[in-house]
Amino acid sequence: MQRIFLFLYRIRAFLLFVLLEAIAISLIVSNNSQQGSAFFNSSNEWVGSVFKTQSNVIDYFSLSSVNISLMEKNAKLLTELESLRRPADSVYIPLDSSLISSIQFKGAKVINNSLRLAQNHLTINKGSNQGIKTGMGVINEQGVVGRVKTVSRNFSTIISLLHTDLLVSSKIQSNDVFGSTKWDGLDPQQAKLMYVPRHVVVAIGDHVVTSGYNSIFPEGIAIGTVIEVKPGTDTNYLDITLKLDTDFSKISYVYLVESFQQQELDSLYQTTGISNE
Repeated sequence: MQRIFLFLYRIRAFLLFVLLEAIAISLIVSNNSQQGSAFFNSSNEWVGSVFKTQSNVIDYFSLSSVNISLMEKNAKLLTELESLRRPADSVYIPLDSSLISSIQFKGAKVINNSLRLAQNHLTINKGSNQGIKTGMGVINEQGVVGRVKTVSRNFSTIISLLHTDLLVSSKIQSNDVFGSTKWDGLDPQQAKLMYVPRHVVVAIGDHVVTSGYNSIFPEGIAIGTVIEVKPGTDTNYLDITLKLDTDFSKISYVYLVESFQQQELDSLYQTTGISNE
C-alpha cells in the first residue's frame, strides 16, 4: 500500500494535468453548442461500440423476456393484418395519393439507457448509414420513448422522455383536449400533462396519447394514464400526473418514426416562429 501511495505521489503533476484537462473539456462542451455537437458526434462512434459490447453480454441473460415481448408484438400485428384483409365480396376503392401514409418505421436495438439523471438519454445501434436522422420520433410497443438527438455513422443518441427539456404534444383520448407531456425529473414511471385548462373535466384513468399535431409522432401513440388531478397552484391550468405506459427500465428495441413531411413542416414552423414540440 505504501508503494502505491509513493507511486501516486511521483505522478501527482500528471494526475493534476489530466484532471484540469477533463474539467476544461467539460466546460467547453457544456457551454458551447457547436463544440458540444462536435463532441457528441465524434464520441458517439467509439462510445457506441463499448455500449454495444456491454449490451450483448446483458442481452444474453435476458433473451427469454425479449423473445416473449417480440412474440406478443408479432401476435398483435398478425391480428391486425387479418382484420385488414378484404373479404371476397367487398369492393376495392383506391385512395387518393394525399391519403396514403407518409410515415415509415425503422427498427433499432437499444445498447445503452440511463434512468437516474435529470436529462436521460438512450443509445441505439443504428445511425446515418441506416437512414437515421436527427429529430426522428422514437417509440416502442408500449408507447413514446423519445426523440433522436445526435447521429453518427452507425449509432444514434436519443433524448429520453425522461428528460426535463423534452415536451411531447399530447391529448386526452376521451375528450380530445390537448396539452403537453413533460417529465418533472422525479419518478421515472410518472410525468406531468401540462397546459390543460382548469375548467376541463379530467378523470382518473383517462388515457393520454400523442396528438399528431407535429411531424415527430403520429397521432394516437400511447403516453400514459391519469393517476392524479389537482388544481394548479397560481395558474389557470390543472396539475395532472400520468403513469407512463413505457417501462424505461426494460427497453430493448425501439421503432424510429420517419415522416416524409417533417422537413417541410419544420421549415414552415421555423419561418413562422411556431414551436414544434
